[in-house]
This record gives sequence, structure tokens and C-alpha cells, in this order.
Amino acid sequence: MPPKLTPGQALSAPRTPSRRRRSAAPTVPRDPNSVYPATRDELTPIALASLILAFLALLVSASRGWMLLYGDAVAHLGIARRIFDARYPGLSQLGGVWLPLPHLLMLPFVQRLDWWQNGVAGAWPSLAAYVLGNVGCYALARKLVSPTWAFAATAFFALNPNLLYLSTTAMNEPLFLALLLWSIVVAYEAVAALRANKLGTASARMIASGVLTLLMVFTRYDGWIVGAAIWLVLAWAWWRSEAETRRATRWAFITMTVIAVAGPLLWFAYNAKYEGDWLDFMRGPYSAKAIEKKTTPLGAKPRRGWHNPFWSLMAYTRAAQVDAVAWELGFGVLITALAGSYFAARHKLARITLLLWLPLPFYVYSISWGSVPLFIPQLYPHSYYNSRYGIELLPALALFTALALAWVERKLRAHSTKQADGFFLVVLVAIVFNTFAMMGIFGTMVGRVLGNDAKVPTWLKAPPLVYQEGVVNASTRIPFEFQLSKEIQRLYGGGIIMFDTTDHIGAIQDAGLPLKSLISPLDSQSFDRARQQPARYANLIVALEGDPVDKAVIAHPEGLTEIEVLCHTGQPCAKLYQSTMLTGGAPR
Repeated sequence: MPPKLTPGQALSAPRTPSRRRRSAAPTVPRDPNSVYPATRDELTPIALASLILAFLALLVSASRGWMLLYGDAVAHLGIARRIFDARYPGLSQLGGVWLPLPHLLMLPFVQRLDWWQNGVAGAWPSLAAYVLGNVGCYALARKLVSPTWAFAATAFFALNPNLLYLSTTAMNEPLFLALLLWSIVVAYEAVAALRANKLGTASARMIASGVLTLLMVFTRYDGWIVGAAIWLVLAWAWWRSEAETRRATRWAFITMTVIAVAGPLLWFAYNAKYEGDWLDFMRGPYSAKAIEKKTTPLGAKPRRGWHNPFWSLMAYTRAAQVDAVAWELGFGVLITALAGSYFAARHKLARITLLLWLPLPFYVYSISWGSVPLFIPQLYPHSYYNSRYGIELLPALALFTALALAWVERKLRAHSTKQADGFFLVVLVAIVFNTFAMMGIFGTMVGRVLGNDAKVPTWLKAPPLVYQEGVVNASTRIPFEFQLSKEIQRLYGGGIIMFDTTDHIGAIQDAGLPLKSLISPLDSQSFDRARQQPARYANLIVALEGDPVDKAVIAHPEGLTEIEVLCHTGQPCAKLYQSTMLTGGAPR
């Protein structure tokens, strides 16, 4: 019988010499409080509970119109829609900056007009990823702790309001977290199989690892770093395995390597073919570098964190705390998670789970040198930008905090079972309390008791940070796009619209017009011709102040009649022009 492992101890896979000898051994019931891989009977209720939570979150988000608060979510839906609905449909519409997997997953849903307009098309893949991520969280936790603490870690992860909100949108964080968790689960099992000389399992897990790395590479750029790290771990474990094991799994290792490397190479090739630069995603007109240059006022001081890794570290870890825990309790969770990481580092196999911390150095580098600003209201300049990036440390905070608390419970249980059970119950209550606190429910309750909401401290009633950022940044964009869409619907009588949809495709989305009726800089073939004489190629021209269409109109105003000017606080003024050169399908 394998040695019993108490909660808080990492799983250490013993070497078994052969399958024949293992199968001959009598089956011994497992201790339910020991650490062993999760069974299907354990994972099924986690999946079902996650499904229920996912649909409840969808009902709340859809009923309140929250799914399109993020401009990035609107843009993701637009990219997916353009693959079939564009002047030049096809994979060329994927663009060269945002990675393609999320858009490909939305493809079957976004062709339905009402799902595109209300954002539900982007919710289905995110909700599926949320369920898979919760199951992956539990599966990974079971390799470190007992079922009770694995449940606690998964509850902390699954009940996070920021994650629940993002899972109802077209944002790609839920998908990446699911892939991250399952990649480490598979890598863990691959290393364990190589050490135990389980040839079939090792081969299957290595190939699966390559596929998961490919999917991560096509989802977020941090997936490139995580995928490379996982490959190095598996390559080292494969090289250190017995010679017979290496020979038997050689082709699986080669296959894993080819699949993992294929992702970046395919993206380089895509950028070279369709964007004219194999590094367009890094230095092109829509790259993070170009966007930061465009949005930074001339002569402004460098943003805080630029070339300052210490500040970047503080900003990112603070964002991760606020994304995961209510109020100032995040400091305690972070310290506890670091203690749990120490316990994991003491066991060779469990060290693989430390890869959950990889988003930390990635974003510290990105904020310092990669043109990726991150602002949260808790730190100067007290604004909102990219606060959701902190949620990528949620798996690390959940699993390693559970590992540290399991160690505490084990110490308590050595003295008193009642104290240990009480401690676990307090942790579960704290997880539920944290969820309600992050949603600002306690602040609302206090306001009702006092009869004056103004007396309630802001921190007590603040909603989840990621949702709050969406509300703040959409406060001027959504009304502007809604008003612009109404004007376009009123004036459009058919034909072609010339409109740069880079920043405000939401106006066309609201209007429910086909994207194939547009001439936009995103379709450079048609736009390069139209910009030389807009009135000859488009019936209705929508020019936003300073955008490429506006510059084309200023340079070539002949044949155009200005028919409407629309201005809104915090947004560029929009001028709508009618072509006098085109008669068929002219604007009314």
C-alpha cells in the first residue's frame, strides 16, 4: 500500500517497475483525506456546479447589459464577425496583433446578428472556458492537497466576481486561465509518468502538452512564455529519465516539440503574409507600442512604471490582490500564497506548479519595457487601465494559499480534530464572505441601515475592480456609439459606408449593418483606393476627428456634402458626409 499523505503534503509519485506487477497488486481503498489524482467522481460535481454558476453569471450580465462594457470585447466580436462578413472575408481578417484562437472559437456564434449585437456570441466560449478552468483548478489542487482543501481552492477561484464577470464577455482571460491550469496538470502528469516509466501515459501527456501550448500561444502572449517554460521542464524530465524510457517516448517528445514550436512560427508567417511584417504584432500600427505612443500626449512625462521594474512589480501584485480579494485582505492572501509556494518548492514533483507564478515576471517586464500600462485606483495615477491582467495570478493565489492553510490544519489536527474542522469551516465562510465583499454587497447593506449611502466608505461599497473599469471606460464610449449608430441608421439608404472601425466598430454593431458594406482601413485594398477620392467610392462617409477617414476627407473634399456633426464628451467629434457623385443607394 502506498504511503498515506496528509493534507498539505505534495504528491510524490513512487516508481513502479512494470505494468504487470502493478496490475497484479490487490486494489486497496484510498483514504479520502489523502493526496492523489482527482477521480471522475470528484470532477463531475465540480463541472456541474461550475455550469450552474456560469449560467447565473450570464443571466445577471445579460440582463444588465454588461457584456459589452469593454471596448476590447466589442473589438474581439468584430474581428470574429469579419471572417465571414467583410469586403474581403477570410482568415486575413484576423488581424496581426490579437491572437486568433478566441476569435475562431466565437466564429460559429457571432454570425447570428442578435448574438453579435448583444455580446452573447463571445460569452459562450468564455463560459465553457470558465467551467474547464474550475475543473482544471480542482484537478491540479488534488495533486497538492486533500479533497477538502482542493474544494476550498476551487471555490476561491470559481467564486471570484471578476472572473465570473469576464466569463460572460468576449475577453480572453478565462480561456487563458483554463489553458494555463490544464497545461500544468498535464505537465505534472507527464513528469510523474516519465519518472515511473509509464510509457503510454508519458507519451500521451507530452503530446497533449504540445497541443495545449499551441492553444496558449494562439490565445495570449504570456502563453508563449508559459509554453516555453513547460517545454523546458518536460525536456529536462525526459532527458533525466531512464534510457529505455527515452527511447520509447522519443517520437512523443519530438511531436510535442514540433507542435509547441509551430504556434509562434505560424503567427510569424501569418503576420509576414497578411501584414507585411513578421513582427507586426510587436511594432505595427496596432501594436501595444504604437497604441501607447498614440495615446500619450506630446511632451508628457513617461508613465509611472516605465523602465522601473520595482514599481511594475508593486503595481502588478497590487492589481492581482485587488482582483482576487476584497479590501486590503489581499496582502494576507499574497503572503500566505508565498508560504504555500515554499511548501511546493520542497517537493521535486510539486515544483512544477510554481509555473503558476509566471504571469508575474511577464507582466513586470511588459509594464516596464513592453508598452503595457497598468493602472488601478489604489495607486497613482488612481485610474483604470488593464486592471484585469492581475487576475492571471488568481490560480497561484488560490492553490498555494490552500496548500499553506492545509499545512496549518494538519498542525491543528495533531492536537484537536475539532479545532481543525473549525478552522476549515472558517476558511469556507471567509471565501463566501470575500465574494460578497468584492461585489460591494456589505456596503449596500450598511447604506440601507444608515439610511444614507453617502456615509458609506467608498472601499466598502466598491464593485469588482475589473467590472468597475469596464463601467468607467464605457461611460462615454457606449453613449457615443449608440448615438452614432442611430444617425447612421437614419442617414444610410444603402450602398457603401466609409468608416474607420478600429476604435468604434460598436456603432456598426449597434446599427446591425453588414460589415461587407464598409470601406475601412482594416481592408487596406479598398481603403487605399477610396482615400484618394472618398465621394467616388462611398455613399456615406463617417469621419472621426483625426482618423484616416477624416484625413482623406480633408485632403479630397470634392463631391462631399456635410450633413451631420456629432460630438460627445470624452470622444472625438464625428462628421457625416454624403456623396454627390454616387446616386444608387445614396444616403437619405
